[in-house]
Amino acid sequence: MADPRRLSSADPGFEAELAALLAFEGAQDEGVDRAVAAILEDVQRRGDEAVLEYTRRFDRWSPAGAADLEVSAGACREALTRIGRAEREALETSASRIRAYHEHQHLKGWRIEDADGTMLGQQVTALDRVGLYVPGGKAAYPSSVLMNAVAAKVAGVPELAMVVPTPDGLLNDYVLAAASIAGVDRVFRVGGAQAVGALAFGTRTVPAVDKIVGPGNAYVAAAKRRVFGRVGIDMVAGPSEILVVADATANPDWVAMDLFSQAEHDEIAQSILLTPDAAFADRVLAAMRAGLEAMPRRAIIEASLGNRGAIILVRDLEEACAIANRIAPEHLELAVADPDALLPKIRHAGAIFMGHYSSESLGDYCAGPNHVLPTSRTARFSSPLGVYDFQKRSSLIRVARAAAVRLGATATTLARAEGLEAHARSAEMRGEGEGR
Repeated sequence: MADPRRLSSADPGFEAELAALLAFEGAQDEGVDRAVAAILEDVQRRGDEAVLEYTRRFDRWSPAGAADLEVSAGACREALTRIGRAEREALETSASRIRAYHEHQHLKGWRIEDADGTMLGQQVTALDRVGLYVPGGKAAYPSSVLMNAVAAKVAGVPELAMVVPTPDGLLNDYVLAAASIAGVDRVFRVGGAQAVGALAFGTRTVPAVDKIVGPGNAYVAAAKRRVFGRVGIDMVAGPSEILVVADATANPDWVAMDLFSQAEHDEIAQSILLTPDAAFADRVLAAMRAGLEAMPRRAIIEASLGNRGAIILVRDLEEACAIANRIAPEHLELAVADPDALLPKIRHAGAIFMGHYSSESLGDYCAGPNHVLPTSRTARFSSPLGVYDFQKRSSLIRVARAAAVRLGATATTLARAEGLEAHARSAEMRGEGEGR
């Protein structure tokens, strides 16, 4: 096994070692970016014809026409009957928990009124149409369907269009079943940058959307970057991450498997353990060595741990929290005797799992909170996907006649200070005579 590196916060070179550990080159590959730019331009220009061409080339199946790209709602419902009973119940349970959690996130409109009758407020409305990208290449992710689609539907989005690649023409029943359970309105068998382009620009077959959410490969990420501004996007996600803060009360076998759970995503995922107990660190490493052999994705886990994994010995749990805030991980596990005591010290993390029984994998599937989380230290300034990502706020302003004079004087003064005479007159005129 390629062991994760061992670091100690007491070492003189620790700061440089930590910086090197966290360094990740997230810049877009120029070759990928050029290819994506050409695909997007082609989709914008030729629409369905371009989408069909790229689908035949990249997904290795030949739709007869654009109509073949859409999967009917009936086909999605039929997928529910083909999957196993246990899998269907698991999807339904997960969707129910996700829905219940997200129903607490609704933004609310509000109004206040000044003594002179001026009303100020906020109106909240859902986006009209959202596009959901679901990966369908190396693996299928029905959990991503649920996390994105359920949050959008709770927000009140009336139309949700899902795109998913179907390599060799094969549809995944779990993905279709999840779409049916979550209330996805339309499903299209399109993937890659061409799918992002179709959602952003619209074609005769694929409707243009207001926002695109969901993970994808480097081409999908590059396409989302390029169409941002024409449509909204959720985020451009980096590699999966887990940071475990553990004391001697934690189970080393559980911690080892939790570190594996993110390392198995891909070779550039990051798994880090912070602990003040050197003997516990040794036990976790021994558990990792013993458990790796049984992992089907052993090669990926080993590469991930060797590339970006670490076990870091810290002076105490307070220092562990300080380092955790610097790392700002996607997933943070507080595998300690008293996680509530540490929680006030944590300021930057996508999701915080508290206590020995709160495994990160529960958050990925069925705990309830969204598993679409900020990565690559962006938890310093961003939050998990939620209902609020599918809603927007409009300011409400209704000025009473008396206030138009009083506020108009203030606005007129500021407008003339900025050299904007039309602004000044617009505000000033309200106080000069009757409105019509």
